[in-house]
Amino acid sequence: MELGLKEKVILVTGGASGIGRDIVKELQELNAIPIVLDRLSRLEVNWEERNNSESELHWFKLDLTEENLCIKAIDEIIDRFGRIDGLVNNAGINDRAGLSTSVEYFRTSLEANLIHYFTMTHLCYDMLKNNKGSIVNIGSKVSFTGQGGTSGYTASKGAITSLTREWAVDFAGCGVRVNAVIPGEVMTPMYDSWLNSFDSPRDKLNAITANIPLENRMTESSEVAMAVIFLLSQWSAHTTGQFLFVDGGYSHLDRSLS
Repeated sequence: MELGLKEKVILVTGGASGIGRDIVKELQELNAIPIVLDRLSRLEVNWEERNNSESELHWFKLDLTEENLCIKAIDEIIDRFGRIDGLVNNAGINDRAGLSTSVEYFRTSLEANLIHYFTMTHLCYDMLKNNKGSIVNIGSKVSFTGQGGTSGYTASKGAITSLTREWAVDFAGCGVRVNAVIPGEVMTPMYDSWLNSFDSPRDKLNAITANIPLENRMTESSEVAMAVIFLLSQWSAHTTGQFLFVDGGYSHLDRSLS
């Protein structure tokens, strides 16, 4: 059975690096039409094309917190392709907006991690309905487990899981599926930067992986990407309002198993 993603127009926010980058690469392999929306340009991230891909990559450099720039990008996409088949809300940053930081910084964190999920979904609403598309929101295990010192990020990710269920209801009558992928500990550039804030990054990493039940290792960003591909594809044709954890059992299994 084919995944059914060939020539499908799929928007990926934060597609320049980390999990988003791997999602875009997999979409290219499947000959979809991925469109990256990111604050970084293609040149800034030194993007390398895959020679065996027939997929053309399209890129918009923009600040997702600027609604007018998002409107302009979506209008250009619709003018060029006439359709939007999928949306992956992925962009975000764990900016350490905790209780010791200011209220204003907390608000800024919500803008960076939550509000643009609504903005993009709102702007793609009609196109997704017309094409019976699919939305995949990228959440985080921190909204289920807590982490400490991350109030803004955790609040945003918690809201994203709630909105996944809410939007699944909103879209159910027109055949649009809305799901979330919940990564655990994934080695991305953002995660690596966080590790390097500790006196001994290696010791911190070893302490974390010791508590991941399945193989005591970090989740690969490519493994998260494949879960996203599944939820975008016709292989999950009757799946909506669900949270798919990709975390090696970190969030739910007894830590004593490790």
